[in-house]
Amino acid sequence: MIIGTATVKLGANWVHSLKEKRMIVKSIIGKVKNKFNVSIAEVDNQDYHQTISLGIACVSSERKHADEMIQHVINFIEGNTEAVLQDINVEIL
Repeated sequence: MIIGTATVKLGANWVHSLKEKRMIVKSIIGKVKNKFNVSIAEVDNQDYHQTISLGIACVSSERKHADEMIQHVINFIEGNTEAVLQDINVEIL
């Protein structure tokens, strides 16, 4: 069993409230869950309204497949939000 994980940090400088941030996070999570078979959740910086930290995980039988899935999800997030990608940390276990 191979587990692919990633933490993605996004910056949203135009966000002025936690309520506004929650709408953005829920939108990203919903879109990713509908398109990919991965687990995704907000994992850090929940009290900071201009920083979004998402955790992504997938399980596969092949290392290459897990890496490709994580990369596809990251590319999808980058292309479907106005937030700026600040940091990515990918691990394949």
